[in-house]
Amino acid sequence: MRHLFAGMLALAALSAAGGAHAEAQAYQIDPVHSSVVFNVDHNGFSRAFGRLRITDGTLRFDPANWAASSVDATIDLASVNMGDAEWDKAVRGSSLLDTDHARTARFISDSVEKRTDEEGTLHGKLTLRGVTVPLDIPFRVNRVGKTIYGLHTIAGFSASIVLDRTQFGMTSNTGSVGTQVTVWLELEAIRGGESPASHDKETPDAHAQ
Repeated sequence: MRHLFAGMLALAALSAAGGAHAEAQAYQIDPVHSSVVFNVDHNGFSRAFGRLRITDGTLRFDPANWAASSVDATIDLASVNMGDAEWDKAVRGSSLLDTDHARTARFISDSVEKRTDEEGTLHGKLTLRGVTVPLDIPFRVNRVGKTIYGLHTIAGFSASIVLDRTQFGMTSNTGSVGTQVTVWLELEAIRGGESPASHDKETPDAHAQ
């Protein structure tokens, strides 16, 4: 009986260790190497491009169990860069991003669905201009691994989605500015809360890899 009890304890310990190993790892989004790029039709003449900064966020990712993963990211709407100061000001205005009343947007995932070994879908909600809309965002896992000098473990992802800006209350200028906005997200996150600043200072050669 004593041997049986000891065996049960050992099995329980192994199970606990296996469960801990399978937990999703915590990552801190690196704002230096993450961004949001979007484009929208400009009166049929061209598609105008802009960029926004992801200023803060965390994610959890378990390569063996994507369902245990999650994302919480904040975007600084006032950082919008259209390549022209006056255009930036117009986009920040009340008829579009309205940054005086809601400077940031936030996406929080509800679940993560794995579709292939490298692709999945984020199911969650985006709050923009005080309006919350459910979104399903297809994404790709680019790479999870050490940087070239082994200082940090990085998880890198790419995603894209088409948004209807009128869903968030941006209903003005529909005759000259398209309502469908294509959005691309490029995301790097550093495991274990390691400093993004130190990741950025690894040396220019590391960035070139």
